[in-house]
Amino acid sequence: MRLAPSGVMLATLGAGAAIALVALIGGFSAAGVAVFAALWFGSLATLGLADYALSKRAWDAAAVTMTRHLPAAFALGVQKRVQLHFTVSGQYPWQVRLHDHADATVTTDGLPAAVELIPEKLTVVEYAAGPTRRGTAAFAPADIAIRSRLRLWEILERIGETEHRRVYPDFAQVARYAWLAGDRRLAEIGIKTYLQRGEGTDFKQLSEYRIGDPVRHIDWKATLRSEKLVVRQFQNERDQCVILLIDCGRRMRADDKQQGIGAGHFDQVLNATMLLTYVALRQGDAVGAMTFGTPPGEERWFAPRKGAATLNALMGELYAVQPTPTHSDYLLAAQDLLRRLRKRALVIFITNFRDEDTGELEQALRLLRSRHLVLTASLRERAVGELIAQPISTVESALDVASAHLYEQGRRTAFNQIAARDALMVDAEPQRLGVELVNRYQAVKKAGMI
Repeated sequence: MRLAPSGVMLATLGAGAAIALVALIGGFSAAGVAVFAALWFGSLATLGLADYALSKRAWDAAAVTMTRHLPAAFALGVQKRVQLHFTVSGQYPWQVRLHDHADATVTTDGLPAAVELIPEKLTVVEYAAGPTRRGTAAFAPADIAIRSRLRLWEILERIGETEHRRVYPDFAQVARYAWLAGDRRLAEIGIKTYLQRGEGTDFKQLSEYRIGDPVRHIDWKATLRSEKLVVRQFQNERDQCVILLIDCGRRMRADDKQQGIGAGHFDQVLNATMLLTYVALRQGDAVGAMTFGTPPGEERWFAPRKGAATLNALMGELYAVQPTPTHSDYLLAAQDLLRRLRKRALVIFITNFRDEDTGELEQALRLLRSRHLVLTASLRERAVGELIAQPISTVESALDVASAHLYEQGRRTAFNQIAARDALMVDAEPQRLGVELVNRYQAVKKAGMI
């Protein structure tokens, strides 16, 4: 417990000092003023000690408890309401100022709060909390400043328990996809749709013939039985495997400094991962993931699985992963994946490579293609395009534009060199990565390439 003088205490001390000063200026003897000051400040000290003792005893007897009601989990950049429930025993109400100790990565709105705690009545304090970083957020015991009975002190206490909550990537992109898919409006976010009737390689069902159905899919035996044209409908192959190979190395630490929380490149990669996982699971495929570019022993492996709970399980594995300053060893990652995964799969290799990485990346892709179908996705920095597009008005801006052009040319050359050997490539800005991956995944499924 800590102690701080209240405004009343400071004002009383100031009043005593002012009276003593006026008395000295007015010609009163120094000895008389000293006696007055001793009596004034001594009485105040005695009153203060009594106030503290009585208040401390009454507070302990009140058995004040605080219960924090948090959401089960947070989403990055999304504010949630947090409630603090107080119960008080005894006979006296208490005036307090409250500040909950949310994690340093969590912004709060509504704190500190002035609260009156009334005996035998539940008091609820509510504030908004918005995490700015994925991972685990800690909520430590709250600071509470208690006004003493005579208002001379603010008694500082800690109350409540330490609690932890996970902060996941924002599921808004997945939710929007599901909503638009239900309304057949996926084109609004750039998702391409394909005619499914009569296409694919897995038999789905028999259906009455409609204009436009392929004649080769007419089931003549069923047609004779029903005396009307019946066609076989097919669907894209199911029960296939999709593996997300995610680079967590130093190149993934880039951030275009866009406005808003969760705009970093790696946060956008996780958003794209969630969206593609959701789509692949809806298609009946199994989804897994592996990270690389981390210090030894910190890589993550999520074995491929199916089912409605897979997306949450995958995010439970990846939610706290952060890009590191470590060099990404593409070849080692490819060897590790081949050792872990024997079944042929669509491997989606997500990275941010430079022209100097071309040789190592080509070796890794060649090794992966010996068993798997590989789709390589590279992030393109928006800041480079903005530099190229800026007007040239000074020598410094000319140097910036020329440097951006040189960098972009080297990167484009490297990308085209790899794409010449394999057309399964995606080059997208981070915020567009999810849409581009879904489109390419659906095209691969449509072509029966896995």
